[in-house]
Amino acid sequence: MSGPHETPFATLRGQLHEAAAAFADGPDALEGLLLGMVDDVDRAVREPLEIFPVCHHSPSSALAMARRLREKRPKVVYLELCEDMAPLLTELRNCRLPVAVQAFAGDIDGFPAEWAPLSVVAPITEASAEYQAIAYALDTPGVELVLVDRSSDHVFQWDGRYGERSPQAGADAEEAPGAAAGPPKTEAGLHGEAVGLEIGDLRPRFAELEEHLLRHGKVRHWSEWWHQYVEVPLGDSDHATYRQVMFLIGSLFRRLAPGDGDRVRVDEDRERYMWTRMREHLASSGADPADCLYVCGAFHAASRVAEFGVAGSGSFAVPPRTATTWQHGLIPSSHTAIEAQFGLASGSVSIAATQWAKNLKRTRVQPYRLAGQEGEKKPKATKAVAPAVAAVEAAGSDRLSGFLRQPPVLDGLDEAELLSWSVEIVRAARRNGYAASTADAIAVFETSILLAGVRDRAKPTPYDFQDAAVTCIEKDVVPGRRDVGRLVEIMMGGDRTGRVGYEALPPLARDVHDRLAPLELKLHQRGVRRALLDLASRPDLYACSDVLWILRRLMPPGAARPIMGERRLGERSVQESWDLSLGTHQRALIELGYEGVSIEQVLEQRLRRAAYDAQATTATVLATVEDSALYLRGRRLTDELGDRALHVLAAERSVDGAPEVLRRVRGLLAYYRTGEPGPPPWIGAFVKTGYAHYCTLLPAAFTDEDATVGQVAAMLGFLFSMESLALSLGCNRAQLELAVAQSRPTTPEKRALLWAAQVQLGTLSRTELRERCGELLDDPLVLPAYPRYLSGFVHALEPVPGLADVVVEAVSNAFGRLPDPVLLPWLPTLISTLRSSAAELAPLLIREAGRVFPGRLAELDAWVPPWREAPAADTRPGGRGAGGAALLFAHPGTLDAVAELLGCDGSWTTPAVGSASGALPARHPDAAAAWEALLAVQPKGSTAPAR
Repeated sequence: MSGPHETPFATLRGQLHEAAAAFADGPDALEGLLLGMVDDVDRAVREPLEIFPVCHHSPSSALAMARRLREKRPKVVYLELCEDMAPLLTELRNCRLPVAVQAFAGDIDGFPAEWAPLSVVAPITEASAEYQAIAYALDTPGVELVLVDRSSDHVFQWDGRYGERSPQAGADAEEAPGAAAGPPKTEAGLHGEAVGLEIGDLRPRFAELEEHLLRHGKVRHWSEWWHQYVEVPLGDSDHATYRQVMFLIGSLFRRLAPGDGDRVRVDEDRERYMWTRMREHLASSGADPADCLYVCGAFHAASRVAEFGVAGSGSFAVPPRTATTWQHGLIPSSHTAIEAQFGLASGSVSIAATQWAKNLKRTRVQPYRLAGQEGEKKPKATKAVAPAVAAVEAAGSDRLSGFLRQPPVLDGLDEAELLSWSVEIVRAARRNGYAASTADAIAVFETSILLAGVRDRAKPTPYDFQDAAVTCIEKDVVPGRRDVGRLVEIMMGGDRTGRVGYEALPPLARDVHDRLAPLELKLHQRGVRRALLDLASRPDLYACSDVLWILRRLMPPGAARPIMGERRLGERSVQESWDLSLGTHQRALIELGYEGVSIEQVLEQRLRRAAYDAQATTATVLATVEDSALYLRGRRLTDELGDRALHVLAAERSVDGAPEVLRRVRGLLAYYRTGEPGPPPWIGAFVKTGYAHYCTLLPAAFTDEDATVGQVAAMLGFLFSMESLALSLGCNRAQLELAVAQSRPTTPEKRALLWAAQVQLGTLSRTELRERCGELLDDPLVLPAYPRYLSGFVHALEPVPGLADVVVEAVSNAFGRLPDPVLLPWLPTLISTLRSSAAELAPLLIREAGRVFPGRLAELDAWVPPWREAPAADTRPGGRGAGGAALLFAHPGTLDAVAELLGCDGSWTTPAVGSASGALPARHPDAAAAWEALLAVQPKGSTAPAR
């Protein structure tokens, strides 16, 4: 028996000393560890300011918190949570849990730029002790809630980019063996890449310790160990026992954690920070520590820093914050998101929520809930219970000795509950495609009992039942998208997703909902909503259409997805159909509110940021110009971004983005010429600068191995298609002719492209081009490279579309002249070359071939290709010359116009029958001969003009 002056834990210290001597060769190391843990518990219990240790999302912690709050009725509640998140807590009453309090910083000052954006979240569920404390403090008059943890800014100051992320989070998250299909990614990613703050992170940081506990506890993962050996025993314990056990666990994990590294430094700095803030508040408010309650994680409750306690001796200087501007809000969370972020086993938070409901029903403890939470009325207040003297005295007595010596409580088998689980999982499995039957339900029932017995449990836990269901039902394959393990999680409570209420949304999100109100859809709910917009009969819906298109541009895929209708420059649909899931993507909509007060402002900021980025290219800036004209319609921003595109183009020294530049400039020119009064000044300057810029880079691009044939073709396309506008603005065509003359390509593709450019400039005739193609087919050494020449010709259709007939002729000659032993091995190379490098231009080639070749198979034998027809003029009666003269007399207006341009005058004389010419052709034989030669040389059916 201990004497009257012995410490409360003297008996426990003696027992641990004997155990250390018995189980170790020497009592020094183990005794120091065990007795140090007892000292930590004794120190925390004796602290005048009551410390309430918790474990995050633990039903036993929440139940003990609700009990203690109703007994003690503290006037001040200190909570381990970022102090800058305090103003957001009152908005929790407008939300449906679980939600997360978020601190967000898009524009950072004082941190590396690559960290942006910064985000810190603190998820809150109803089955958590901190929510009970928050609800009590906010709805009880005269109670003050003080957040004492470091600010969001200090989270990144101290820990870097991922300082608070659990080492096991993400890829190392606990998962049940054999899990084939996890929860939807959209649910697991509700927190995005935010750094998570978890109150009461109770998990061993010593890997060997966790492995030892799991092996000897006969469990698969940490969440199951905690449920079996801590959660269930503490569910019905008294307040003193609960505190001492949690102190002991926190001290154990802290003393066995690695003793070096930034993690230990950060933990200690957080504890110094919190105790410094509490002492400052006590000094300024004059509150009595006996009327206060400090809620923190059990890991931090057993602290050994000098600042510990209201009488702490240390002095900690709180470092200043950076100049980063932080914005705060609430975002929806879910059980799956919490599990994914903090490395918990799949389904553990849902099981905890179910256990919380069972504990409330069994113990009849009335929890605290914010008034208006989920639309329910505030529970009736219970009469305050004054703490009994015996309870106060018991708080300082030794409860650990009895708790550690008592055998595990074996709950009796609840056959009705287990039977209902077995029947329900079979029903759910059959709905998801499994061939399950009543026999499987019996097998699951018996296997659950068997597994519990093997693991020294009298009552199967949800984890035992899940293992039994997977073993008895899943068999070989998963027929649907959910495996049996996931079905058990859904059956045990499922993934609960929170929702932020309208009043708690930022102004931008509320504005979006208000502007989409004419659609008469419940957009705040999760799931897909179909919106039908008949813009012709209801012009007022154009405003909704504008909002939806901007949301599609700003939000993740799936938030606003158009089914019917499109928006391009100069085009607007008269009917649109949308699939909207703004409730599912509520977090993304809320984070837009951190960037501005309206979606137009956010879009303008993003466009300007993209255009002025150091890595922005001309194509990137032109894309922002197009988006500005498409969504914002104002000329101010569009002209500003256009001037930026002009400066970026002048500074570029590569042609990588030439195809994209050509496509976007053509679209913008067509838009301004047809849909606007006239093109803005910047686009004329852009064409003029681009003409000179690409003329300068053209010779080098032809010889540069890194420049593709498509990029060079796009440069030529810009020069030829913008030539008339550039010349009208003062450019000199000789610059282009000189650039082409200086080009010396070495690859077949670019050589063919150069020939096409020379044809367009008139320095190479089409006849000479045909002769060169024929020479390529006649040279056996060049023949293997002929597909590459054809690839260059196909690319040449971009700048010189009139060469389509020549390309068709080149391909047809190859098929007609090459023998099968040469053609068949050569054909796959041709097809692969055209598909890989000129797929977008192939339709133009196919249309030209369809126009030239006969449409019926019977006509093919008598068909003569146009390029094989006799080019010489036949002036005999009935010949081509006669046909040409007859055409002139049938349509004299054309020749009259030509004669007038040439300054000729005269009258028409009806020719005699069989005459090949009339009076006017006889008076001007040179003009008639030239006209007839033109008619004779032009290929049959060709639309290309002859020079």
